[in-house]
Amino acid sequence: MKGSWNLEGRVAVVTGAARGLGAGLARQLSDRGMSVALLGREASALESVAETLRTPAHVVEVDVTDDPAMGFAAENVRRHLGAPSVVIANAGVAEGGPFETSDPQTWRRVVEVNLVGSAVTARSFLSGLRATRGYFLQIASTAAFGAAPMMSAYCASKAGAEAFARSLRAEVAHVGVGVGVAYLHWTDTDMIRDVEHHAVLRELRGHMPAPARRVYPVAQVSARIARGVERRSAAVYAPPWLRLAQLGRPVFPMAVDLLSRRELPRLMAEHGFEQTGLLGTGGRVEEASLGRRAAADTRDRRQEG
Repeated sequence: MKGSWNLEGRVAVVTGAARGLGAGLARQLSDRGMSVALLGREASALESVAETLRTPAHVVEVDVTDDPAMGFAAENVRRHLGAPSVVIANAGVAEGGPFETSDPQTWRRVVEVNLVGSAVTARSFLSGLRATRGYFLQIASTAAFGAAPMMSAYCASKAGAEAFARSLRAEVAHVGVGVGVAYLHWTDTDMIRDVEHHAVLRELRGHMPAPARRVYPVAQVSARIARGVERRSAAVYAPPWLRLAQLGRPVFPMAVDLLSRRELPRLMAEHGFEQTGLLGTGGRVEEASLGRRAAADTRDRRQEG
């Protein structure tokens, strides 16, 4: 995967492209001459991003966890833009709070979007990537190798997404498809801005070493990831120092355990941590969808009864 890859004239697919990092990635890839398909739950927000791009763009409103809908989305993209050379599984949601009192539906949705949605994305677009000998990039997080208390769904989903991408890489390398994992830290999206509104996440961030508390601009992070796409990198680190953090993976669990044993009893007594719900504007869109789904299920059960 060494060397530079010319992206000019190729097609990219970005999930979760309505705002934040997904929108930033769409702009970076468009600036490199790629036509971009923007996938997500909010057509109007996706259209707004598409209007800012310099190259042809195509919007598909879709739930990345819906296998049939994503299959149709892949065909839709192929008809309008052509077979993709780059697919970025960026769609993601997060929530925080004690696992014991977590809402099962919300907890499950985090795993569905972050892990299952990434797998559905890869399955839907893999034939196109085979045709172009393309590149699939899984957006992960430091949560993939540094599991934190009060973030069980997010950490589990990102660790699973990392493992999925590594497995896929070994499976498709012989057909010329590259697979990479992007490791991010605190990035200035609306999801991260919600951190300051919730004691559980404020404390989580506050107990990190000072350098690890820094929040990075979307433009900086997306530019770093786009350079990784150009290189078809197996691992992309944004910021770059996260590469060094990988070396600490064997000791992170012990360090987290020791700190949690010392600090959590006091913090829980002071704050009485509550569930955050799904974070950010995208999270609220997902929660509204969950509410509609629950209401439909209740209506169906009443009709069956």
